[in-house]
Amino acid sequence: MSTLVQTADATPAKSELLGVDRLRTQAAEASQVRALSTHPDVVALRVESVRTQVDRCMWVGIVLGLAFTMVNVQAFAAQGAAPWSLPWFAAWLLDPMVSLVLIAVLRAEQITARYQVADHTKWISRTKKFAFAATYAMNTWHSFVPFDIAGIVLHSVPPLLVFCAAETAPVLRDRLTEAVLRAEKTAALADPEGASLPLDTTPAATEPPAVTTGQQAAPETPDAPPATKAPRKPTQARRKPAKPAGRKLLADYVADARKAVEPGATADEITPAWARHTTGCSTGLSAKVAAAVRADLTTITAETTTDDTAATGEPARLAA
Repeated sequence: MSTLVQTADATPAKSELLGVDRLRTQAAEASQVRALSTHPDVVALRVESVRTQVDRCMWVGIVLGLAFTMVNVQAFAAQGAAPWSLPWFAAWLLDPMVSLVLIAVLRAEQITARYQVADHTKWISRTKKFAFAATYAMNTWHSFVPFDIAGIVLHSVPPLLVFCAAETAPVLRDRLTEAVLRAEKTAALADPEGASLPLDTTPAATEPPAVTTGQQAAPETPDAPPATKAPRKPTQARRKPAKPAGRKLLADYVADARKAVEPGATADEITPAWARHTTGCSTGLSAKVAAAVRADLTTITAETTTDDTAATGEPARLAA
């Protein structure tokens, strides 16, 4: 009877231990998933997937819109020309001429917006606006002359939609690039050492403390024979895992940057781009490296100014 009671009491305890182990395993898996989901490389991969989908949808919409306007532009350019005549064939070249220039500009913007390169000449915007204005005017001319409201609305939607898509696409690409940079910066601030490691690099495992198994003394009984020590098995010395070669910390990058500073350099010349070019650090660490070098230059400049002021004031005080 007592055996049945002990078995019944042990069953809930065993179930509770299994539930705790399962919860601990799920918590560990959730922690790993969270660490991977916020890693800069994983964020960049997801952003690139979204960027590809956005580019494809935008290009399909733009090409369909320009193809829709081609017929109306040809009709506008071939007014009074006999079908299948030379002027009638030449009218088909007007819309592709404008569309190809527009597509070339949009294709170049696809690259410049990805790397956040701004246009300081304003010619990109002027070219796009002129191409859209010319396409819109030629596409809706036959509807504006008789003031056909339905025709104006019908032939205005494709050019305006293409214009909105062409203006919105560079902004979306710039925001996607900013999302990747911000994720890398956040990871660098949270863990400067881990952010500089690639995704497939695992941190060096710490050596667990050696556990010494001592033989417990058995209770002495008058009838028990003396305990004999069991022979110890030969143990192999454990080798600590070697640290990954070439790993550099934030302090190493700062030291390299300080050595690369040229004499007479000012704090304004020390930028994150300079830090990346000089030390080869990542984008997330470049801001911290540049800030540390700028702080050193500012301190050195302030001390030099104080010494010059003191040296100049000493002769004047003696003369007075």
